[in-house]
Amino acid sequence: MTEEIRGSTVLPARREDITLHTSDGLTLVGELAMPAERPPMATMVCLHPLPTAGGFMDSHILRKAAWRLPELADIAVLRFNTRGTRSPRGQSEGQFDGGVAERADVAAAMDFVTARSLPHPWLVGWSFGTELALKYGREHPIDGAILLAPPLHRATAQEVAAWAGDARRLVAVIPELDDFLRPAEARERFASVPTLEFVAVEQGKHLWVGENQTRRVLTEIVERLNPSALPLSETWDDA
Repeated sequence: MTEEIRGSTVLPARREDITLHTSDGLTLVGELAMPAERPPMATMVCLHPLPTAGGFMDSHILRKAAWRLPELADIAVLRFNTRGTRSPRGQSEGQFDGGVAERADVAAAMDFVTARSLPHPWLVGWSFGTELALKYGREHPIDGAILLAPPLHRATAQEVAAWAGDARRLVAVIPELDDFLRPAEARERFASVPTLEFVAVEQGKHLWVGENQTRRVLTEIVERLNPSALPLSETWDDA
C-alpha cells in the first residue's frame, strides 16, 4: 500500500547502534543508518544543535534524515551525541565544553567513517553543530559541509574566512525568519568565503518546524550528497 511520508514515517534501513571513542578517552553513543539493500553513495555525518538548549542526535531534522535518506537517496546517516549529551539512545560520557573539547568528538566520528570506509562524507551541522563544522571540519577528509541555520556565535571570523582557500564545498542554509542570523546579516558575515553556496529559505525558521521545511532541508542536503536521487519521493510503498 502506498502511503504519504509524514513526520513519524520510518523507512527501511540497516540501523546499528554504535559507539565512538575520543582521543581524550570518552565513549560517545550514536547510530549508523545505511541503505537496506544497496551500498551508500555518500555519508551524512550529523552535528546536532546545542545540548544545553535541548539539542541531541534525535533533533528532528537529523532524526528524519536517518529515517528517510538511506532509503530515498542511498545516503548513510551517522548520528551521535556529543560529550555529555543524552537522548533515548543513551548518554555520551564527559561534559559539554561549549564547542572546545567537542573537537575530539568530531574527530572520533570521522575516525569511524574512515574505519568503516563510508564514502564521500559530508558534515551536516544544525545550529551549534554548524559551529563545530566550521571550526573543525577542515581538519578532516570530507567532501564538504552543510550549515543549517548557523548562529555564528562560536566560530570566529577567521575560522569562517579559512574556508575561502579550501577546495571543499561549504553550503549555508539560512532561514528567512531565523532567531539568530537572518539572510542579510549572514551574507555579510560569510562574505569572506566567495565560494560559499548560499541558500535563503523563505519563511524558514531556526527550528525548521513542519513537513514543508523538513522536506526543503532534506532536499538541500540530497542536492549536494546525491543529486541523482531528486526529487525526493513524498510517498512510499510499505508492501
